[in-house]
Amino acid sequence: MKKYQLMAPGPTPVPSEVLLAMARPIIHHRTPEYEALFSEVRAGLKRLVQTQHEVLTPACTGTGAMEAAVANTLSAGDRVIIVNAGAFAQRWLAIAKAYRLQIVELAAPHGETVAPERIAEALRANADVKAVLVQHSESSTGVLHDVRAYAQATGATDAMLIVDAVSSLGIADLQMDAWGIDVVVSASQKGLMLPPGLGIVALSDRAWHAVARSTSPRFYLDLAEERKYAARNEARFTPAVSIMVGLREVLRMIMAEGLANVFRRHDRLSRATRAGAEALGLRVFVKTTPSPALTAVLRKVEQVAPTGSTESATDGRLTRAPACAGRGSRSRRPRRGSPAAR
Repeated sequence: MKKYQLMAPGPTPVPSEVLLAMARPIIHHRTPEYEALFSEVRAGLKRLVQTQHEVLTPACTGTGAMEAAVANTLSAGDRVIIVNAGAFAQRWLAIAKAYRLQIVELAAPHGETVAPERIAEALRANADVKAVLVQHSESSTGVLHDVRAYAQATGATDAMLIVDAVSSLGIADLQMDAWGIDVVVSASQKGLMLPPGLGIVALSDRAWHAVARSTSPRFYLDLAEERKYAARNEARFTPAVSIMVGLREVLRMIMAEGLANVFRRHDRLSRATRAGAEALGLRVFVKTTPSPALTAVLRKVEQVAPTGSTESATDGRLTRAPACAGRGSRSRRPRRGSPAAR
């Protein structure tokens, strides 16, 4: 029998026990049964994000969570720093432009990161910066940015640190409270091993103060309203009920294994993947701080020599094919300018 294998960095394969949980008859979101589910998920997400703050779960994609972070904490004309070292950093740029923010772009070649010293220098040069926007794990390149060091830079200023953890949450250590991160956004379809459709957003006290000041328009993604309902253990609108059921199962699995063990496992698998790629004669694309969420390698192709014989070549100009190591082996072949769905 042919077995279907999903080989992509997101959506990722959904474990069988999670699929079975989501296949149960649907429950209504205004019932005691859902209230018990929601209470357990809220507590589990706080442990996962490593925060004492409410973790909100709007029914949207990761891009929706990113937009919610901008729309709720910033206003037109605000100046922000954006770390641009990959395709998903360009998503921050697009959202910031849509909300008419003034952008200070800190760029780095794909496969590299932006040193924390550059963040600190940009903050000194732009004292009116309201936020620094960055990916934790840049899915398009396989780089893990040092958001802990970035938080040390922003912590000495009035600027918030807003972190896209869509492809790192549940895979790489991300201590929101201990590190001083102001906003964490993520989604269901990567490290959390669920179908797409659930956004995850957590805000610090400083970020909630910014929400109170923000004049950007919002309705569906109004996080202050979401927070009011969450405090009553209720959903504001119809939630992604089946995904929430699956999320409860995922959180139970993660906590049973132990969060630190989950991080160690992903790190071990990612190191094995990089070593395996190099043993095959391939070059790992990332040049600094590789992400444990996925491994980008340069594809080896056959080229026709002038004599008609063939030879193998690995060239940075060739299409990149990340091979992912997480809960199972995953790989993809991206089209240029077409990042994985969020």
